[in-house]
Amino acid sequence: MFNDAFAQLNVVTTLCENRVDPLGVPVQNLHFGWETSSQQNDQYQTAYQLVVATSIKNLKAGVFDNWNSAVIKSDESVLVPYLGKSLKPGTVYYWQVRVWDKNKKASSWSRVSTFCTGLENTADWKGARWIGYEDLPDDMRVAPGVHFPSVSQLGNKAMQRPVVPNFRKEFTAPKKVAMAYAFISGLGQYELTLNGRKAGNGFLTPGWTYYDKTCLYNVLDVTSLLKPGTNAIGVTVGNGFYNINRERYFKFVDASGMPKLICRIKLVYTDGTTGDIVSDQSWKTAPSAIIFSSIYGGEDYDARLEQKGWNTTGFNDAQWRNAELVTVPKGILKADPDYPVAVMDSFKVQKVSEPKPSVYVYDFGQNISGILELKVKGRKGQTVKLTPAEILTPGKLANQEATGEPYYLSYTLKGNGVEVWRPKFTYYGFRYVQVEGAVPAGKKDTLPIIQQLTSLHTRNSSPQSGTFNCSNKLFNRIYTLINWAIKSNYQSVITDCPHREKLSWLEQDYLMGNSIHYNLDNYALYRKLVFDLIDAQSKEGFVPDIAPEFVKFDGGFLDSPEWGSSAVILPWQLYTWYGDKDILQQAYPMMQRYVAYLAGKANNHILNYGLGDWFDYGPNQPGEAQLTPKALTATAIYYYDVMLLGKMASVLNKSQDAVAYEKQATEVKDAFNSKFFNAATNVYSTGSQTAMAMPLSLGLVNESNRATVLKNLTDSIKQQNYKLTAGDIGFHFLINALDKGGQSQVIYDMNNRDDVPGYGYQLKKGATALTESWPALENVSNNHLMLGHIMEWFYSGLAGIAQEDGSTGFKQLSIRPQLVGDINSASGTFHTPYGWVKTNWTKRADSFHLVVTIPPNTKANVYLPLKPGMKLFANGKQTTYERSAEKDLVKISCGSGNYIFDLNK
Repeated sequence: MFNDAFAQLNVVTTLCENRVDPLGVPVQNLHFGWETSSQQNDQYQTAYQLVVATSIKNLKAGVFDNWNSAVIKSDESVLVPYLGKSLKPGTVYYWQVRVWDKNKKASSWSRVSTFCTGLENTADWKGARWIGYEDLPDDMRVAPGVHFPSVSQLGNKAMQRPVVPNFRKEFTAPKKVAMAYAFISGLGQYELTLNGRKAGNGFLTPGWTYYDKTCLYNVLDVTSLLKPGTNAIGVTVGNGFYNINRERYFKFVDASGMPKLICRIKLVYTDGTTGDIVSDQSWKTAPSAIIFSSIYGGEDYDARLEQKGWNTTGFNDAQWRNAELVTVPKGILKADPDYPVAVMDSFKVQKVSEPKPSVYVYDFGQNISGILELKVKGRKGQTVKLTPAEILTPGKLANQEATGEPYYLSYTLKGNGVEVWRPKFTYYGFRYVQVEGAVPAGKKDTLPIIQQLTSLHTRNSSPQSGTFNCSNKLFNRIYTLINWAIKSNYQSVITDCPHREKLSWLEQDYLMGNSIHYNLDNYALYRKLVFDLIDAQSKEGFVPDIAPEFVKFDGGFLDSPEWGSSAVILPWQLYTWYGDKDILQQAYPMMQRYVAYLAGKANNHILNYGLGDWFDYGPNQPGEAQLTPKALTATAIYYYDVMLLGKMASVLNKSQDAVAYEKQATEVKDAFNSKFFNAATNVYSTGSQTAMAMPLSLGLVNESNRATVLKNLTDSIKQQNYKLTAGDIGFHFLINALDKGGQSQVIYDMNNRDDVPGYGYQLKKGATALTESWPALENVSNNHLMLGHIMEWFYSGLAGIAQEDGSTGFKQLSIRPQLVGDINSASGTFHTPYGWVKTNWTKRADSFHLVVTIPPNTKANVYLPLKPGMKLFANGKQTTYERSAEKDLVKISCGSGNYIFDLNK
């Protein structure tokens, strides 16, 4: 071991597959990472050593029996590949890393970190079988699903209400257990308990996929749940997207199978030997007290049917039947790579009203994705009905007209004191809950008394990666508005809304990608989305508008280039955010096939189909593009795909491909400009915000015309009194074009208002989450993330946190706060793969003050608004600078650390 007395760099966070102590990692293509800290400015890593062992004992003794990288001279600390011995499936490993600073002094070893590998093939499940309460005959399967207008063609298919079963198994470990891990999948979703205690914090686990291609399983550390002697496993399995029948509201009907389960619990004894408990016909099963469950329709629970102690030892299960061996899913079993959906927040009721006799409406004050927790007291057999909603009718009742109706939850009491219940296998988007069959606490009635009703926000539990605040109160409220839409639609996929659809419409994945990334760690979810895309690609090469493709749509809702292009753009985003070359390699065949498909659909390099600039703001009801030709948006994104694929080919050292795609991109660009650009007026097509912004943002404008096209765009916005008209596709590119063109003041002027449809207008109408339409129409979703593109500018523009062009993984930062309007202060934080970046600035009439934190092992260019006559001080000392290419800005290049910049006369 090295003495770190003089080291100025220490390892503070260790990551495997970009997660802390992950469970279920692959045995191949494994990657490590670490973050460092230093009290000294301009510190960076010059070397590292990474060691992996099969036990803590070996690790501490210096017996690195899986891998000793030795000292590697490198500044690499993100997604470092594992190059050791082959790893065994279902096994825990231990590792540490140490680094050398710029003075070649070694740090101490990091903390001992762990990872558990997943199960790679059928043999690794040690004989575990898929079991169920009942099976679905092959001739009753419906996969993919059928959209609701066409369900009549199904006949009797998907008519049967599946039993939501409980499973139990008792076992006794013959020796003392040191560790225990559960490898488990329940389709659609499951909840696992050991000795009556829930394993893990997941909700709606595992994540959802297209089950004929991929089925996910989870790995859970259940060591702490075991007890000496006999133990009891209990599992409840619900429908999720695996089985959606025709009751209540349904977006579509599908039936991949009946609820089913596979489970292996690996026991590691203190003497180093192992044992396994696996799912088979010896497990017992019976219907649970959940008598109806639908991801789209809600859930009913009859507490009278509970069997007390069913998931604990000593329960008499003589009346239960043995589990059936059921049809094995077609999809390959893979470890869920993502953070689980979980309960992430809660809200107490703000107001209770009684709009009609014996009907009560609870207002929680915030529109969220989630479920309810009910605490109620009443007589056996009484039923409480809960109807959640985003908005209210004119009569102040729950309004589900635009969000899928009927959706409701019901609870039938067992009549035993205060009863507590929350649904397990469904969720919805709501702010309000209409209560029937019960009365609020404090009222005397023969009906059940609600002791407490709580709103529980559920989402993917990825860590938060950023914060933002500024002196403009409206912008802070807009930030919160969009952030709630992001969180509400951040599930096992990026949904468009948490109620009516719950589907992963793909355009928002990349258009909102940066906005989401600034707020939540995207790595695990976005990698999962890429594999959803690979599963969804057709034999013709096209990628549908949704993935997983649970249901087949028609026309532009099936195949629209602006949607399917996620197949190319998402891998590129993962590379730019995290430097992930592995995902480029794995997705490369899909990307090639998709670009070839688009080329085959093009006529002289022009594409002319799809949905276009969805929900742009024009004279008609929002929907398909009104103001911009579909051919323009489709061809522009096609060009972007080809250009990016060429860049990725270069990254992967596929030089011939890179040259071919560069040539193809040039041909598409020339065709685009020939068709859409008016050289006499320097206007693209209709001159709409989208028509002008997309060519500017994507590099389709020839350099000689760029300044004039940008001016024409800003002039037209001013002539329209700064009103927003760009839609789902175009607004992202509008923000980007204005930001990169030095026109942030125009972004400010368009959005610092509430008198025309836009963010402020939605807030004035009472929205608490971003809505689907600029005017916050009540007949569409009121919790939708697709128009939240200004979020990215809050971070990159106002807080000034971005990375330089050509940088990956935020290795080379750009700190460039933009001073606009009446904003006199702003602050932001963002967690990069190297650690936290922080900015905090204030301005006065004759001064500017900026505090910056730059993580070790990175560098930054800081751009400052130095006016004539001002002096620049860095950490109290007057400093030199260079002029930036941008007017009125100077650039200071600096290493990591903490800096205070002052500009004053």
